[in-house]
Amino acid sequence: MPMNASGSSLASENARASLLMTGAMACFALNDMMVKTLSASMEAPQIMALRGVIVSCLLIALGLQQGVLRPLSRLRHRAVLLRTLADILTTISYISALKHLSLGNASAIFQALPFTITIGAALFLGESVGWRRWVAIAVGFVGVLVILRPATDGFNTYAVWVLISVVFAAMRDLVTRRMPTSISSLQVATVTSIAVAITGFLMLPAVGWSPVSGASWLILLCGAFAIGAGYIMIVASMRVGDMSFVAPFRYSILIFAMALGALVFEERPDGFEILGSLIVVGSGAYTIHREGVARRAARTGSTGP
Repeated sequence: MPMNASGSSLASENARASLLMTGAMACFALNDMMVKTLSASMEAPQIMALRGVIVSCLLIALGLQQGVLRPLSRLRHRAVLLRTLADILTTISYISALKHLSLGNASAIFQALPFTITIGAALFLGESVGWRRWVAIAVGFVGVLVILRPATDGFNTYAVWVLISVVFAAMRDLVTRRMPTSISSLQVATVTSIAVAITGFLMLPAVGWSPVSGASWLILLCGAFAIGAGYIMIVASMRVGDMSFVAPFRYSILIFAMALGALVFEERPDGFEILGSLIVVGSGAYTIHREGVARRAARTGSTGP
């Protein structure tokens, strides 16, 4: 029957998209692990500069192969410039924090991003947010506080840098929503990567240059390929599957981050970190679900629950 065939096709696409999203999160966690490893021997600006050059070369090669980098005049759009600035600030703050935090802790705090985007969309884009999502946002930030435990002696102020990176990342994603569809994702990723690399080089005089060993070059290459593969897979996943079904698979990055932290750095999350992570993931997944409900209600013209 046609309906069954259609439903089976959608289920198959969603399954493929969820695997792509999970693979992307594994790549991003691998990149974080490599950046944290490199941060023991070089400062954040040098990592940004060297990794940015490698990633830019990969993206330019991919863009030329697909013929999507031109016309370059589109990249002068105000939204592209603002998004690039936000991405640079996100990168600086997150890499600076990652040196001093466990992989799992940094990843868990960063999962406050969906809440922050929802708040930003309500405040600056005039999007309607129902009471259920406001409750989920409040619960999610409680989860972040459980992870941070700001009242304890063990509070690491570098966790605040992750929260700052979340704010800039939310600004980046909100600006992306206002970007003309004529500008391809690969164009935006390429110009952003080049800008991040240039920013790293400009900041280098303030921190100095550290010698780069053969092992460090290998880690940089692996990190660049991980980011490139993650980018390709995350774009493919959002184009193949239903967004409300696929988006919660972003939280798989926590599993990969905690596993890599344990294996590579012998990090062991405590009970508060695990509890806070579960609260953040549950609230974020519900927020994404409610956004899907709101979008479907808007398309059908109903008010929705």
